[in-house]
Amino acid sequence: MLLSALQPWLIGIIVVAVVIVFGIIVWVISTRNSLVSLGNNVEEGFSTIDVYLKKRWDLIPNLVETVKGYASHESETFRKVVEARNAAMNASGAADKIAAENVLSGTLKSLFALQEAYPELKANQQFAMLQSQLSSIESDIAQHRKYYNATVKQFNNKVMFFPSNIIAKSMHLDKKPYFEADESERQNVQVKF
Repeated sequence: MLLSALQPWLIGIIVVAVVIVFGIIVWVISTRNSLVSLGNNVEEGFSTIDVYLKKRWDLIPNLVETVKGYASHESETFRKVVEARNAAMNASGAADKIAAENVLSGTLKSLFALQEAYPELKANQQFAMLQSQLSSIESDIAQHRKYYNATVKQFNNKVMFFPSNIIAKSMHLDKKPYFEADESERQNVQVKF
């Protein structure tokens, strides 16, 4: 009699335990898939930026050569631009690439500041076309930086928030770096002759 009275109670506990275990398994799978998806979004965002950075890198030598014809005594500026471009192209990893791109952006500002000192350069059609292309590429990079940073924020939140951080740690996931402006980009470029 006691055994027949315990059976429904025991069955109820087993059902509740199975539902809880099933819920935990579904949550773990869902959280893991969400982290993988967010990680892929971050990689996609950075890859898109990389495409535009490559376009910019390809455009820079043409720009430097055009400016050289008008401002041949500005060799230090040209050297810095070329070195920054090469460093950006050879950077590996998101954090290194972000830092190198910030340096390159600063040196490009110095290059464009030369046009104020050389009015004939400012009037050159090839320079104007290259500057327009670079401006368009910079705009595209800025848009994709916004997307990248938004996906990094989502990913970092998921990696840091409890309880999804437990799954993230088991997957060895760490925060991703934001694509931020370097301190030098926040300051005005000063050109002195």
